[in-house]
Amino acid sequence: MNWDRIEGDWKQFAGKVKEKWAKLTDDDIAAVNGKREQLEGKIQERYGHDKDQVKKDVDDWHRSLK
Repeated sequence: MNWDRIEGDWKQFAGKVKEKWAKLTDDDIAAVNGKREQLEGKIQERYGHDKDQVKKDVDDWHRSLK
């Protein structure tokens, strides 16, 4: 699955994002609006992880959706 599909169906995927990263608020999820870079930034902000770790975590989550 490519990221364009996630972006296009963001409302469906928002719940899965919230399950994976529970510290993200509903406002965070709404602000991300399917944009991967914004999602990574919000995860960094809430969890304090470095950029490389967040990228890997999002990649792993993305692969798990297939």
